[in-house]
Amino acid sequence: MTVPGDGVDDARRAQAATGDATAWFEQLYAASAEGRATVPWDNAAPARPLVEWTSAAGIDGHGRRALVVGCGFGEDAEHVASLGFETVAFDVAPSAVRGAAERHAGSAVSYVVADLLDPPAEWTHAYDLVLESRTVQSLPPALHERAARNAGRFVAPGGTLLALAARAPGDVVGEGPPWPLTRAEVAAFALDGLDEVRVDDLGPLGWRAELRRAP
Repeated sequence: MTVPGDGVDDARRAQAATGDATAWFEQLYAASAEGRATVPWDNAAPARPLVEWTSAAGIDGHGRRALVVGCGFGEDAEHVASLGFETVAFDVAPSAVRGAAERHAGSAVSYVVADLLDPPAEWTHAYDLVLESRTVQSLPPALHERAARNAGRFVAPGGTLLALAARAPGDVVGEGPPWPLTRAEVAAFALDGLDEVRVDDLGPLGWRAELRRAP
């Protein structure tokens, strides 16, 4: 058995091996399932900026729908569902979706395979809360605006997009993946009728952007 690397190196090797913007996710998750790699963003807990935001805002999801973008192994999705949301969570990698369903057996979350760059049309303006946590930054910079726009299109009238991302030091993007977001790229989530409510610079925890669509 190959000893797993530090996660970031495993991700970069997978991306280099496929030469594809999204196919490397499946390679990484499949290798992780076999014990040959480590998924660097798998912290086995929901993202701290998400938990702090939902707690401070007193978010109550009962009677509302949520969509989690690039769900990975589902920790963020489970947190969102625990707030009462009817939750759909998707990932482009089938191995990630299988892993999430296995890790959270019996969960109320609907885990599905889908592509942020080519999402189902029926998801447009369909969700009261959309969580995009460090998915856009895992794509090459040339795809950031397209991915951000697609994430925003999921938000229903009166709904909210919460976007979490690593912060590009000095607004300089280096070698990836990941490709942390600049402040200008964070602002680019305010597309397709979304308005920026606030953007928090959380230092080492990166950006937390809250955007809303008018009712």
